[in-house]
Amino acid sequence: MRMRFVRPLLAVLAVAGLAACSGTPTPGTTGSASQAPSSSPSSSSPSSSPGSATPSASAVTGTGSAELSITLVESPEAAPQTFTLVCADGVPAAESNHPTAAEACTSIKNNPAILNPAPTKTDQACTMQYGGPATAKVTGAVDGKEVTAAFNRTDGCQIALWDAAKSILGSDGGL
Repeated sequence: MRMRFVRPLLAVLAVAGLAACSGTPTPGTTGSASQAPSSSPSSSSPSSSPGSATPSASAVTGTGSAELSITLVESPEAAPQTFTLVCADGVPAAESNHPTAAEACTSIKNNPAILNPAPTKTDQACTMQYGGPATAKVTGAVDGKEVTAAFNRTDGCQIALWDAAKSILGSDGGL
């Protein structure tokens, strides 16, 4: 073959190869047949959704029962703030001293797995942004299941987890 025919042919093959490998479905299709199956559990599972950092539309609704202790430290110089959150059927109990108890109890009832985020995958790309020095720790039980969770704002993935649970944490954690 002559060179004037080979170059355009190689260009066409390269573009076709890139399009096939992009993983972006073409309009009217649902995806590539060569995509690898997901190793995360389906969102229809009644347990927590460990593959998701933010609550999904298909999150399982809980009973809204919780007994939590939340320790919030806004900055290294700030004194820790401790809140108690007790919810029954998504409604705060009298012993709650949480600043937004009604909103927190509603969040727990709508997405009981929100306090059980999956650990960030080692190969997951997270934006290297700093969201502030705030940290929070939550211990207790939600719908009869033990909860121990720690939150910070050290990168984009951690900020997303914080933002998803901010009504429960009692702070937006921002600077």
